[in-house]
Amino acid sequence: MDFSFSDEQNMLQDSVQRFIQNNYNFESRQKIVASDDGFSRAHWQQFAEMGWLGLPFSEEDGGFGGTAVETMILLEEFGKGLVVEPFISAILQAGSIVAHGGSAEQKQKILEPLIAGELLPALAYIEPQARFNVNDVKTTAVAKGSGYTLDGFKGVVIGGPSADVFIVPARTAGAQTDATGISLFLVSADAEGVSKRDYPTIDGFRASELTLSGVQVDAEALLGTEGDGLSLLQYGLDQGMMGAGAEAVGAMEVLYKDTVEYCKTREQFGQPIGKFQVLQHRMVDMFIEHEQTKSLAYMAAMRLSEGYNPVSRKALSALKVQVGKGGTFVGQSAVQLHGGMGMTNELNIGHYFKRLTAIETLYGNTDFHLKQYGQL
Repeated sequence: MDFSFSDEQNMLQDSVQRFIQNNYNFESRQKIVASDDGFSRAHWQQFAEMGWLGLPFSEEDGGFGGTAVETMILLEEFGKGLVVEPFISAILQAGSIVAHGGSAEQKQKILEPLIAGELLPALAYIEPQARFNVNDVKTTAVAKGSGYTLDGFKGVVIGGPSADVFIVPARTAGAQTDATGISLFLVSADAEGVSKRDYPTIDGFRASELTLSGVQVDAEALLGTEGDGLSLLQYGLDQGMMGAGAEAVGAMEVLYKDTVEYCKTREQFGQPIGKFQVLQHRMVDMFIEHEQTKSLAYMAAMRLSEGYNPVSRKALSALKVQVGKGGTFVGQSAVQLHGGMGMTNELNIGHYFKRLTAIETLYGNTDFHLKQYGQL
């Protein structure tokens, strides 16, 4: 099987690599993270101008018709730079849901300005009691007149502080954990009854706790079919999981390469510590974990490019298990081999490890996906 990239894919990879090298060194990233927005709107507009925001969307929706392979290439490079712009939350999660299940009017309202860098949506789906069970939904949507009234609470809404509109799963029928009866709604961030508590996450992103108190939406806010939103929600989450897995591959590569370089220069007992065989073995293990994760990312991307089905979902779960196992090993090993300074904020190593730790929990942790892999 030929895993080499096409000319267009190589051009995409080169353009992202140049952007990271020129605009996203560690010091620049730290300034961006400390800014009011927590990301650079100038960079986001540049993403739009280079076509990256339209990459995963079809040409009919105003995008460039890219596949999961192109998304993987982009996000792997983002992982190397620890990019904090909300690509996964706005494009891969929220944008994919609208593209996959939205009406023509909803696509025009959301996707056109999203691809142009003028609108930021966010997916508000996590509830405290649900753990990783996405069909455990307490938030309710009650039909009222020609619309719905939403009440409930959502936590860890990644990209929430800067979002202009939220996609909110709410229960329109059934019991709390039923797979049916879940509907998705577009809710404006400034709608009456919407309140937020914003906070930074451990990996440099921003998130919100979202409270909905008697929020009124019209019938046009419903995404897809009433009561049949779970499959649409899962589709968006799986697109985000593919992106997060690819990002983890990039972060792991930086960690093992930086660790190898450090061990070549750090001296102890009159010689570089990289000459000690036990440390060489550890670095080889780091390399192997990275390569295994990268191989599974390739497989998952190709499966998704062939179609969204149980086979591609199983490949995604396999990738997520390896990201959790391999990312933890590579991150812990990088910190250990760097010594105490590996934990400091002044060195990039700890920040990569924090991002890998956050990715391990997103979309279900290692144990969750190991179980799901066996069920699919």
